[in-house]
Amino acid sequence: MKSLGRLSLLMCLFMLMGYGCVEENRLLIIVKPLRPYVEQVLLDLDEIPDERKAVLEEIAKDVSEQIKSNKNARLIYICSHNSRRSHMAQLWAQTAACYYGIDHVTTFSGGTEATECNIRTVEALRRVGFSVVGDSEEENPVYQIRFSLHRPPMKAFSKLYNEGGNPTDNFIALMCCSKADMECPVVDGAQSRYAIHYVDPKESDDTNEEATAYDERCREIALEMFYLMSQVNN
Repeated sequence: MKSLGRLSLLMCLFMLMGYGCVEENRLLIIVKPLRPYVEQVLLDLDEIPDERKAVLEEIAKDVSEQIKSNKNARLIYICSHNSRRSHMAQLWAQTAACYYGIDHVTTFSGGTEATECNIRTVEALRRVGFSVVGDSEEENPVYQIRFSLHRPPMKAFSKLYNEGGNPTDNFIALMCCSKADMECPVVDGAQSRYAIHYVDPKESDDTNEEATAYDERCREIALEMFYLMSQVNN
């Protein structure tokens, strides 16, 4: 009996060690400066309220079904200006999909009007470890944002949700702000539509709380996108 107990204990230890190795290998996919932030996000997923988790689980189920039926799930994150929250959500969702090895998810973003990817968004993304290259002097700059050396960089620039290379049918629409949600009660071409509103960090622009507001929104979105992708049945 003692031998069986020791064997069970050893098996549990090996399983735990194996799980740790899997997590470590997954992190190697992420660019090195971003890894500590992702590690902390993974530790903090329990901070997401249960009611919010329920919404994210519903979206994850939809993503899983699209992968099963179409072999690819396309998600468009939509806000009014495609300048802040939608870019953060698109980038974090793709990063999380990459981390969890979900190859059949592609994320996009767009707005109900086009402006620019706000420089404060770019700075927040740089602070957490994304590699960002681009000329902020242009009217609507195109930033190349990299989260993995094994994936091509993602282009971030402001555009309408149905332009700029975004899919026009068979996609999941994710409304990141209440304004865009009201302006687009029906998103043409969307197979399904979900409201996942986030407070606009723009409210703190040019104040002492500006960086904190953008960092808080970035972290909130990172947590939720990692939780969403962790629930996808790949």
